[in-house]
Amino acid sequence: MSDFYEFDETDAFTTGALGQPGQRTFVIQVRADSSRFTMKCEKQQVAALSQYIRQLLADAPEVRERPMDEMLQLSNPMEVNFTIGTVGIAYDPRNDRMVIQIEELVPFDENDEPILDAEVTRIRMNITRGQAMAFCDHADEVVAAGRPPCIFCGRPMNIDGHMCPRMN
Repeated sequence: MSDFYEFDETDAFTTGALGQPGQRTFVIQVRADSSRFTMKCEKQQVAALSQYIRQLLADAPEVRERPMDEMLQLSNPMEVNFTIGTVGIAYDPRNDRMVIQIEELVPFDENDEPILDAEVTRIRMNITRGQAMAFCDHADEVVAAGRPPCIFCGRPMNIDGHMCPRMN
């Protein structure tokens, strides 16, 4: 049996990074109906989610209202509920809402086989187009706030530099 949570109205849908550049842990957080879910993910998942939401909203009417900046900040205490596996996104024009479903990563056994009968958490939420666009803008900032790229090879540089393959 799996846990399933559905939110018709979402108070906050945001992302953030915990830790120092080069050692950051990325999370997505949903707050609704006095519940809070903080889900660990990869930097690339945050960037891809932002890009895909922008594509879905490209043909939708212009966004006029956005949540306050405070709603885009991660809420404490910071306790990761699960690691993100599958994400599904759709635009519901009838209700003028983005529908996002996030599923927990299915665990693997000692033979690297998925445990198909494992209990996983699923969250389905409806967010406004304003919340979606605010998420995208914030996600782009969070992703870009990492380590600067090397001007020669493009790889991320640590504070003390890095071994650049082009600087032999």
